[in-house]
Amino acid sequence: MTRRPGCPFDPPEELGHLRSEHPVAPMAYPDGHIGWLVTRHDLVRAVLADKRFSHRAELTHSPFPGATLSAKPRPAPPGAFPSMDPPEHTRYRQLLTGQFTVRRMRQLTGRIEQITAEHLDAMERHGPPVDLVEAFALPLPALMICELLGVPTADRAEFQHHMAVLGGMGISPEDKVAAFAAVQGFMRDLAAAKRVQPTDDLFSGLANDSDLTDDELSVIGGILMGAGFDTTANMLALSAFVLMSHPDQLALLRADAGRAVEELLRRLSIVPGLHRAALEDIELGGQLIKAGQTVTVSIPAANHDPHQFADPDVLDLGSPATGHVAFGHGVHQCLGQQLARVELQVGLPALFERFPTLRLDVPAEEVPLRTDMMIYGVHRLPVTWDVV
Repeated sequence: MTRRPGCPFDPPEELGHLRSEHPVAPMAYPDGHIGWLVTRHDLVRAVLADKRFSHRAELTHSPFPGATLSAKPRPAPPGAFPSMDPPEHTRYRQLLTGQFTVRRMRQLTGRIEQITAEHLDAMERHGPPVDLVEAFALPLPALMICELLGVPTADRAEFQHHMAVLGGMGISPEDKVAAFAAVQGFMRDLAAAKRVQPTDDLFSGLANDSDLTDDELSVIGGILMGAGFDTTANMLALSAFVLMSHPDQLALLRADAGRAVEELLRRLSIVPGLHRAALEDIELGGQLIKAGQTVTVSIPAANHDPHQFADPDVLDLGSPATGHVAFGHGVHQCLGQQLARVELQVGLPALFERFPTLRLDVPAEEVPLRTDMMIYGVHRLPVTWDVV
């Protein structure tokens, strides 16, 4: 599905039509599997909360072209907890949950403010124009997750390249396997180093205070690194894009950054969808989902459901976005959501306070969108501002 030209912040119109007419619709997957697409908010939450829908890698078919590492679905490797069900998923999740509490993430606010200020200072010294992705949106979450995991920042660029390959659509399985192996090797070496010389970081704690093997640690580390900067970086950049297009909303951002960020998360919905496999025959929205069929839930469609959100296609940073599913729902809800919230709540107001005249340096239709990636956003965001 494609977005309407000139409407980079709106979901494809076809999703809205399906939500109204066929909220549980048959869908052909790239590998030929015939499954389902769910678009209504209440049904999306129902799927994500229902234990009869599995997230096991060997049972699900990906809706994204070229997303899997092999032609046939295979079990997740040890440590790949997002692609597991309880109790395997629970074991890993419990080890990590204590590291990502609301309290701990809020304690990081000072460091996030410092990193934000440093990059805004660098932007100011450089002067306009700049690519906001490279100058601000990417380094803020990248540096934070590197510090949390104890990853040398000098290795960030190489790691970022491998994660881009893994997150791309239409990339060959061979290239994905090579990128996965490179990430796993990097994180395995890091785990071994942390066992010998631990430092004050999350990865050292996992390596020395748990029974995780180096193989498990390498996979967990890669997942946390990838999720820790790609999603937030694209939320920062796309949020800046939409705010420059709606400058009337900046006062609401300053007044209540927490509420504003929730509305941005709902409105932009950069994760296109999540998929699960039915473990048994299940009735959903008047349709029979047969055991073994994969169900994909559309996050943008759910977050733009008019039965859940008033005027869902209108950006209103003062409106409550209660119940949005930008971070998923149920036992697999995003582990790092509190960190992402703090980074957005700190970074976005600071950006527009420092550069109140921030604006695009190219026509909006020339901004390159990430329609070729599994996480939506922008590849680049050329911006300028008035120098006083």
